[in-house]
Amino acid sequence: MTVARHYVMHAAEGNDAQLETALRDLADKVRPIPGCQGVELMRDIGNERRFVFIEKWDSVDAHKGAGAHLPKEALAPVMAALDGPPDGGYLDYLKTV
Repeated sequence: MTVARHYVMHAAEGNDAQLETALRDLADKVRPIPGCQGVELMRDIGNERRFVFIEKWDSVDAHKGAGAHLPKEALAPVMAALDGPPDGGYLDYLKTV
């Protein structure tokens, strides 16, 4: 069962470029992890401080095991640029075209 894990994040004032760079780097680190089928990074057209990060996984368990494959410092640049904790959750794919 393929699942998506999504995160909605807001950059702290003046940190939108820093967050974008950190998320691009994080996507490059997440993509090769076993069970990951891809990563998408988007920015809100109407709010340049709002980002959506979507990871596609073989299963929820594959995502939960991914942390063992990431260096501990991988999330530090993302967390340093945020204006609060990210919002997120798991999604089932009902249809793709």
